[in-house]
Amino acid sequence: MGSINQTGTGIRLPNFCNLGVMLRSLVVANVFVLAFAIVRAATWEAFSAELVGMAAFAEPILITTLAMLCFSRPALKRMPYGAALLAVALFELLLAWTIFQLGASISLEPRTASFPQVALLSLFVTGCVVAYFELRARALEPAVAEARIQALQARIRPHFLYNSINAVLSLIRSEPRRAERALEDLADLFRVLMAENRTLAPLASEIGLVRQYLALESLRLGERLRVAWRTEGMPGDALVPPLVLQPLVENAVYHGIEPCPEGGEIGIEVGLAGGQLQMVLTNPYPRESRQTAGNRMAIANIRERLQLHFDAEAAMRSEVTDGIYKVTIRMPYLTSKSPAA
Repeated sequence: MGSINQTGTGIRLPNFCNLGVMLRSLVVANVFVLAFAIVRAATWEAFSAELVGMAAFAEPILITTLAMLCFSRPALKRMPYGAALLAVALFELLLAWTIFQLGASISLEPRTASFPQVALLSLFVTGCVVAYFELRARALEPAVAEARIQALQARIRPHFLYNSINAVLSLIRSEPRRAERALEDLADLFRVLMAENRTLAPLASEIGLVRQYLALESLRLGERLRVAWRTEGMPGDALVPPLVLQPLVENAVYHGIEPCPEGGEIGIEVGLAGGQLQMVLTNPYPRESRQTAGNRMAIANIRERLQLHFDAEAAMRSEVTDGIYKVTIRMPYLTSKSPAA
């Protein structure tokens, strides 16, 4: 199971197979290349020459390093953080030495820097890139804890908890087996909420959780709650962030179905689109929808967790069209066998 864009547990090396991580790494490293060229140049003509020369040396190192880090991700995931950093540093030194010697053999101009200077520069830039991702991960990490708190608070809303218990009580004598299943569903919901939820989970488990939640809500809403499932093309082995769909379904019930006396239909579509996993959720949008701030909070939290797991490779969009509220989530299609998982 893939952790939050990192290897192992806690703060670890980022997932360099991720497009967003690659782009951020290139931007950070090239900012340093630009800064060093400015410092070394005395004139504008000298700056251009310095920038071209440093770019010719730095870009092969950057591209080769990113390719190596992506290719060796499975091995780095199994290593402690310190050992992984040491392996990256040694590779950087070896690569810098190789390109330094290659550049010296094809250039007729005298060297302007010694290899120790080049090695220190390479290690400094590498350290700054790693430090940037570590600080970024620490800044985004509270989203996981916040998601658990928000989801738990939403789940124990009195109207949901009390109505669910009352519905179960009404079934104990007439339909004991159905009451027993409802209690099991309620227990499963709380068990998932109390789990750490730091790693990606199978999509089939998330869909199962949504079905359990809807089964509980159908006890009290009856025919007012209608659900249209479109999951024929769903890849059950896909990995997704836990509680990425269930809170949206809960919001659809709370904001879209409950305010309507006649009820409404929730549409849930899960499948592949353009090689990515796509989830589409639709529900009625009453003009006097309540607790819209809470709905926006849930949307913002899920969007933040998608960024935490997948960076720029995931997207989330919400819109209202003709009285229908629609949320679309796109994320990479990862399985337990994927290199980036």
